[in-house]
Amino acid sequence: MKILVTGGAGFIGSHTADALIQKGHKVKILDNLHKTVHPKGKPSYVNSKAEFIEGDVRDKKTFKHALDGVDAVFHFAAYQDYLPDFSTYFHVNSVSTALLYEILVEMGDKSKVNKVVVAASQAVMGEGRYKCPNCFPEKRSFIYPEIRLEGQLSEGIWEHTCEKCRTVLEWQPSDETVINPCNQYAISKHSQEQIAIQMGKRYSIPSVVMRYSIVQGPRQSFYNAYSGAMRIFALNLYFDHQPTIFEDGKQIRDFVNIFDVVHANLLVLENKEADYRVFNVGGGKAITVIDFYNTMQRVVNKNIEPIMSDYYRYGDTRHIFSDISSLSSIGWQPAGSIEDSIQTYWEYLSSQNEIDDTLEYAQKHMKNLQVIRKAKQS
Repeated sequence: MKILVTGGAGFIGSHTADALIQKGHKVKILDNLHKTVHPKGKPSYVNSKAEFIEGDVRDKKTFKHALDGVDAVFHFAAYQDYLPDFSTYFHVNSVSTALLYEILVEMGDKSKVNKVVVAASQAVMGEGRYKCPNCFPEKRSFIYPEIRLEGQLSEGIWEHTCEKCRTVLEWQPSDETVINPCNQYAISKHSQEQIAIQMGKRYSIPSVVMRYSIVQGPRQSFYNAYSGAMRIFALNLYFDHQPTIFEDGKQIRDFVNIFDVVHANLLVLENKEADYRVFNVGGGKAITVIDFYNTMQRVVNKNIEPIMSDYYRYGDTRHIFSDISSLSSIGWQPAGSIEDSIQTYWEYLSSQNEIDDTLEYAQKHMKNLQVIRKAKQS
């Protein structure tokens, strides 16, 4: 098959492109090489066997050209950051997805596309599913909390509590029915889900949505502040700095190895059972942020005490963990461990010739945007 990978110079896209080429597919990559992620231009790891088109998925002429002769599309191009430029999330994420289906419908019989795979995010589930240990036995109902606001976080109150009895809620695995996007990125990703599934059904374009948890491994950007714990902790340890662990470090997270993600991507490409469905793609193992940092210290053989002073990132979820039983039901299981993800990322980081210390800039930038804040009690 000839397959288009939008955002194919990025983390998930480039690894997926490699795997497709290895399986004998012809691959086109469409990427705008956005400076936030690719400040040094086209990465050297982009597969030379892929046809590379530098361009924006919001440009109809460019997108239509990239789709010519294509049998399937992986739509990974996205905008993600902490910036409050709300319209950009929808312009890039939502509009580009709508434009993809618009072009395919306009092409009619000239389109050869028989599968579209769209990248969504665990963020669509917001704060996820919880239960109150006191009220649940009687009510038998789950709770889906709203995002924690400044009034709570500024007092250093991290956990969600039951509105009725004030007991601390217990997090539960969240399946694909959990939908409660709480920020601009998550809302735009949910719109992508809806566009893909509904337009796909309406126009008989088999479509699949992959709701990724926190994907980890080599080629994660060193420069994108959004890229999370792996980048922040690894760069701090690499430069022998103390990392800041937000809140109390007991937040539950769900990390998944990039090579497991690629396996999932190829599975749904080839499996008709996946058509018109949304799948959680997670690692299957819950871990706290502080335990993740301790694991990284052990794997990379460094020991640096973190800073824990009631700083928090406004907009972060408290706990989130994806139920992956739907994807498992069609033959997928995560195989890579958290240690594997850390080791391969550390090796990738250590192999770079020029690594800019971007940590100080990113921290100051997010503080200026009032993303990083400090609880009053401290």
